[in-house]
Amino acid sequence: MIPLILYVVLGIALVGTVSSCVFLGLALLGVIRFRSSARGQSNAITDDARLPPVSVLKPVHGLEARLKENIESFFVQDYPHYEILFAADEADDAALEVVREVCARYPHIPSRVLVTGALWPNQVVHSFHCMAEAAAHEILVTTDSDVEVAPNYLREIVAPLLDPKVGMVTCVYRGKNAAGFFSGLTAIGMSVEMTAGVLVANLLEGMKFGLGPTTVVRKDSLASIGGYPALKDYIAYDFAIGNLIAKAGYRVVLSDHIIDHVVNQKSFRHMWQNQLRWAQTTRYSRPKGHFGTGLIFAMPYGLLGFFAAALLGHWGIGLILLGVAVLNRLAEAWLVGWVVVRDPRVRRAPWLYPLRDLLGFIVWFASYLNLRYVWRDSRFELKGTRIALRQTSERR
Repeated sequence: MIPLILYVVLGIALVGTVSSCVFLGLALLGVIRFRSSARGQSNAITDDARLPPVSVLKPVHGLEARLKENIESFFVQDYPHYEILFAADEADDAALEVVREVCARYPHIPSRVLVTGALWPNQVVHSFHCMAEAAAHEILVTTDSDVEVAPNYLREIVAPLLDPKVGMVTCVYRGKNAAGFFSGLTAIGMSVEMTAGVLVANLLEGMKFGLGPTTVVRKDSLASIGGYPALKDYIAYDFAIGNLIAKAGYRVVLSDHIIDHVVNQKSFRHMWQNQLRWAQTTRYSRPKGHFGTGLIFAMPYGLLGFFAAALLGHWGIGLILLGVAVLNRLAEAWLVGWVVVRDPRVRRAPWLYPLRDLLGFIVWFASYLNLRYVWRDSRFELKGTRIALRQTSERR
């Protein structure tokens, strides 16, 4: 029985190796499409006279890593007219002191601070709703507090919305490590694994979802789906808003602009909680796609094939399977992590991504074992695509 089991395991490893190579081929096609679309977007950027005023909506929560630098990057935009609105759940949130300090240094940029409370299951969506109600302009740029952007950010992400058929714009991002080794694993996963998945989805079915670090909408396209109240109890509001806007008949555009997503996970526990939360969010937002994700990893199948073949005495086959897996992940890291998002870690430490690939598979498997995840200082229980129960940290 043992040889039979080992041959079955070897067969699984072969299937996984083939499927991960197929995914690499799809990622290559996705990169080609993205680069082609990027050239078209660059040619479409218009002059200042045609750029509409925009409202930037930014919820904050606590003293996150590089918070001051992240916020300041939005005040130095090469864009003619825009305002920035900030929202916190509580008036004594430590982030607001930093926000007010930065706002005071740029009095020529209109800015406001709102205290919104946490009245909906997804409190970030409630913050966006309050800020959207107070926003002076028709175009809303929603962005996370752990995001740092270049001066041409607004100019490049707003331009596609000049086409009335476009209802939303979103963009991919590279992870920016602000802590250490564990944080670096998450960051390179953002740059490569996350981006590769987005590019392949865009290739196969077009953009029908948003990405949380940046979504840009017009108020009319937002109103067509019922506004932010329609998203108040979704787990992944960013996915849901793009999905609903696409269903409403608008195009969702993937911008060629790349932003920095700052990662500050100083311990394995912190990293694990965040990774598991994201995986569970994807599982409930795109159940079929998430299940298929189990076949896009390479390192688990390479290692599985190596050990199964070695125990059967086929060392050559085992080494080939492991070698193919390593080369596959190095190729994907370079193709997506460097060619697309220009993550410098891909050049300095390419070995990080094969390790991250193995971790990613473990997180994927674990996402099927638990229905709860921790976010900010609260614990949530999931039911379908919605948040079914919210427990504050006092009830843990």
